[in-house]
Amino acid sequence: MGFVYVANEDDATVSVIATSTNSVIATVPVGGRPVGMVTTPDGKFVYVANGLDATVSVIATSTNSVIATVPVGNDPVGMVITPDGKFVYVTNGDDATVSVIATSTNSVIATVPVGGRPVGMVTTPDGKFVYVANGDDATVSVIAISTNSVIAIVPVGDSPLNIVTTPDGKFVYVKNSDNTVSVIATSTNSVIATVPVGDDPIPIEITPDGKFVYVANQDDATVSVIATSTNSVIATVPVGNLPDFSIEITPDGKFVYVTNGGDATVSVIATSTNSVIATVPVGGNMVITPDGKFVYVANANDNTVSVISTSTNSVIATVPVGLFPFAIVITPK
Repeated sequence: MGFVYVANEDDATVSVIATSTNSVIATVPVGGRPVGMVTTPDGKFVYVANGLDATVSVIATSTNSVIATVPVGNDPVGMVITPDGKFVYVTNGDDATVSVIATSTNSVIATVPVGGRPVGMVTTPDGKFVYVANGDDATVSVIAISTNSVIAIVPVGDSPLNIVTTPDGKFVYVKNSDNTVSVIATSTNSVIATVPVGDDPIPIEITPDGKFVYVANQDDATVSVIATSTNSVIATVPVGNLPDFSIEITPDGKFVYVTNGGDATVSVIATSTNSVIATVPVGGNMVITPDGKFVYVANANDNTVSVISTSTNSVIATVPVGLFPFAIVITPK
């Protein structure tokens, strides 16, 4: 049985939902404006970035209590954890730095200077590098995990934000606010392609087989589908209004879920046809269960989490949580 952790920005808490009952089993006080979360690979701990407090709260999932509060830089937002679970990287937007937390001691072991306004990050699957999108600099900083130092700075498009890597770790895709996606070859840390997409792209995700990248274009109400073999857009899929929150792809790669903030819906795209097969009346950040059977959607506007059954693409439960739920993660079974 897995558990869903939901950060409630406006009341400084994390709600814990048991997926077996779709009910809240605990409410954990954390720091001010919790905006980012990651869970360790073994599911034993959840790390929460508190934007107002410049701290990270560490929740032990066995007791659903905070066991440590780690001071980091100002305005922590983005978080990633290394594949081995040994280190958590936190972007500090106001400081142009990344804090590195050792999970063995829950202490900061390094503070890495990067570019201006870092937010989005991704770790390579081999656990050797962290790629950091610097919004104010139009660059991506490459951090070597072995030394916690920047080994490359890659120029990309304007205001890069969200960033993903292919499953083989050979390429990194970066969403830029100039309506492009930059493709970085990790072997050379250089941009090998710049792909035009729709107007004001925000969330980006890659299929589990690494063959396609899906990018939601907020102002166009579309999703661009990039084939990684050619780095070209092979389809443009109309979705709901303002698809600006998140994209999630089922583990089998068959379906893409896109939240549309403007009309509080989720569009379901079949990857076999790149067409919308269902529209579900909920909207917000999402997480998919490891078995692909359910999607949990944080609805910031009404302080609930909706549970979508992927077999029917219908809402099977609505769970009341805290005020303005936003970030959401799920622990492994």
